[in-house]
Amino acid sequence: MLIDSHCHLDYFTPQELPAVLARAKAAGVGELVTIGTTMAQSRTLPAITDTNPDIWCTVGVHPHNAAGAPIPTPEDLAELTNHPRVIGIGESGLDYFYDKSPRDVQAENFRIHIRAARLAGLPLAIHARDADDDIANILQDERDRGGDFSFLLHCFSSTRALAEAAIAMGGYLSFSGILTFPRSTELRDIARDMPLDRLLVETDAPYLAPVPFRGKRNEPGWVAHTARVLAEVRGLTPDTTAELTTENFRRLFRKTA
Repeated sequence: MLIDSHCHLDYFTPQELPAVLARAKAAGVGELVTIGTTMAQSRTLPAITDTNPDIWCTVGVHPHNAAGAPIPTPEDLAELTNHPRVIGIGESGLDYFYDKSPRDVQAENFRIHIRAARLAGLPLAIHARDADDDIANILQDERDRGGDFSFLLHCFSSTRALAEAAIAMGGYLSFSGILTFPRSTELRDIARDMPLDRLLVETDAPYLAPVPFRGKRNEPGWVAHTARVLAEVRGLTPDTTAELTTENFRRLFRKTA
């Protein structure tokens, strides 16, 4: 069984979602995590999980949306995790590629999410784009100030330096369809070299469809193509890769065990 550790099911209409989920199941995807990007949207996600026992969710404010509404407190976020199907915080982090929110606001939002993850005892899904040094520095600073917390770098497409820093801090890496792109040689090398017990797979659907569907709207069932490429670069069978990434998911997202 594969698990799509990061997707956005609320981007699909209620009419098309059943077929999307059916195709995922047919592709061997047993469970999915739909991700919070604003506080208002995060409050609606548990209702999606209530309709299907194979769906989990997280709650959080994406860095693109950090300036769009009052930044929540760690306590605000942690309270939303009382729902049994809310298994993590995020996604939050830093995005210096689009810079849709001021960088100081992104940093404040990111730190609040780290503190919420620590408060709730749940992992944080981190968005990192063109901000590797600041991501690593904030993670280390928050660990030094308040202690350990669990996290993963979702849709990992950053540098080897950030991957190694995250692993050294106990973090996980989740690979998306970017891993399958022809020009992602360096990323595949990173996936080859990182510890097997820290790797997950995801789609980030409806974004970043893997080869051979690149350019189309992504969906959770296509995580199997990312997992196949991960298996190839690690010299593993697809079944072994599915087993390993599912075990890693359970270890990180303990509420799902």
